[in-house]
Amino acid sequence: MAAQNDQLDSSFNDLDYLSGFGNSLESEAIAGALPRGQNSPLLCPYGLYAEQISGTSFTAPRKLNHRSWMYRIKPSVTHEPFAPRSPSHGKLVSEFNDSNSVTTPTQLRWRPVDIPDRPTDFIDGLFTVCGAGSSFLRHGYAIHMYTANKSMENCALCNADGDFLIVPQKGRLWITTECGKLHVSPGEIAVLPQGFRFSVEMPDGPSRGYVAEIFGTHFQLPDLGPIGANGLAASRDFLVPKAWFEDGMRPGYTIVQKYGGELFTAKQDFSPFNVVAWHGNYAPYKYDLSKFCPYNTVLVDHSDPSINTVLTAPTDKPGVALLDFVIFPPRWLVAEHTFRPPYYHRNCMSEFMGLIYGGYEAKADGFLPGGASLHSCMTPHGPDTKTYEATIALGDEAKPHKITNTMAFMFESCLMPRICLWALNSPFRDHDYYQCWIGLKSHFKLEDAAVQNAQI
Repeated sequence: MAAQNDQLDSSFNDLDYLSGFGNSLESEAIAGALPRGQNSPLLCPYGLYAEQISGTSFTAPRKLNHRSWMYRIKPSVTHEPFAPRSPSHGKLVSEFNDSNSVTTPTQLRWRPVDIPDRPTDFIDGLFTVCGAGSSFLRHGYAIHMYTANKSMENCALCNADGDFLIVPQKGRLWITTECGKLHVSPGEIAVLPQGFRFSVEMPDGPSRGYVAEIFGTHFQLPDLGPIGANGLAASRDFLVPKAWFEDGMRPGYTIVQKYGGELFTAKQDFSPFNVVAWHGNYAPYKYDLSKFCPYNTVLVDHSDPSINTVLTAPTDKPGVALLDFVIFPPRWLVAEHTFRPPYYHRNCMSEFMGLIYGGYEAKADGFLPGGASLHSCMTPHGPDTKTYEATIALGDEAKPHKITNTMAFMFESCLMPRICLWALNSPFRDHDYYQCWIGLKSHFKLEDAAVQNAQI
């Protein structure tokens, strides 16, 4: 068993990648498999089929246009008709309305969801927590979580609704895509763009994590503004798979298509991972969050969390995000005369938070790795009582302090979320969450104000 685990670890670490965010890339599993000088020749090298996948409309501005060409052993159209998956999933939502979700301004928090005892793969372990908008209307988002313990077998998932941003919290993921393989550990993320077929293996068995899904747009790197040309997430640290393929017959192979939040299945007799070569700028990718270069205040006050944005999915309004992915990594806190934890806040945006490992600086208790919280539009939130009292007790004597062994994150959206009933009524919901603020007491001293006025 030890030798087998060492072999798995070696396979996990030895995988090679292309690099660069949004770059036009090319990769061949067999030299000469890519056509030269054109995309769709009469006869492709090695008798392959040319197939394009478009992530944007043909006429999208060139700087926003996403598409790739694949050269595959058989085209993806070679399958039987789709039919509704049986049994149905029942806990995936892509069009949020009063028939499948509710609204509440209450602060919500969940403890880590247990990993199931029965065999459960990524598809069956995925469930929607909240979201807004509609995949049919190509505007909105959904936030999911997953708990699973087995690899997907003889099947692949294709998400026709939107892009998945996957944040593993427990257990590594080996993700096979049409462009090649991604190995993703907790502390890394993977983005699987709309339309790609993929399969998820779980080499560590029990696994848990978070998924953000966006409809009608794709993630971008945030503009850096006055920060300059460098900082935050560097383009070169985003890794894209190299071409990898498998050939041969696979009788009964199942394509599972997520379409309008429902699952459909179609049979074919070969693996969809038969792409021998590809080129373009539309491909899955991964990113190691430890490579993020954070910025912070160096004199007074607490920076807005937007300073830690890794990826953003913008709307048509400048500076307003359909969904931002923000992290709170290890970093130094050095501000003088400042309440260093996050400030108390009411936000026009809605904030879903998760914790990959460690603790979170604004919550002394209750916010656990694998758990989550949701603070919706204009709902007050901020540090709990213990954090506040411990911070002010230090006074101005607080020295520079490095936050270590932590990785929290936030999905933030301008759209107000609706919450799925199974999430609202979950046995893992912390119904006493509000109690963490009830102990906040008044520190107001009227006599201090009188003294100050007398001095003036």
